[in-house]
Amino acid sequence: MARFNPILILSAVTLVALAGCGDKEASTPSTPPSAVPPATTTTTTTTTTGSEKPVSTASYPELMSVVTNTKAAVDTGDFVKAKTEFDKFETSWKKVEDGIKAKEPKSYDTVEETTEKVTNELKKAKPSKDLVLVELQSLENTIASIPKSKM
Repeated sequence: MARFNPILILSAVTLVALAGCGDKEASTPSTPPSAVPPATTTTTTTTTTGSEKPVSTASYPELMSVVTNTKAAVDTGDFVKAKTEFDKFETSWKKVEDGIKAKEPKSYDTVEETTEKVTNELKKAKPSKDLVLVELQSLENTIASIPKSKM
């Protein structure tokens, strides 16, 4: 019985040590977060605004982020910030537009047309909040409907 207690204590200490090692390894990423491009994100989030159906952001998160940030600025009436945010769309769009144009030409055309409408409206001295929000929602829905290209 005297030998049994040290074995239990040794086993308990070993288990605790191993459990601690496993947690540390699991929480340490193998690559720094900045090394992973945003387009490779595989998590799916959804957004809704009012009565619209949920929109997936999994396929093109950079584009969806720009649209979401622009909508937030428009909602608050900050059209200067909205224009600044939406100017980022073209940079993100250039990264994926060729693949989308080849595989989804109709969606490509819709994104191009809607982008132009939003850009033109935001350039006005007094943009229409309602019009910009409608076009941004349309853009968001179109992007969400495009399957992720395997480029």
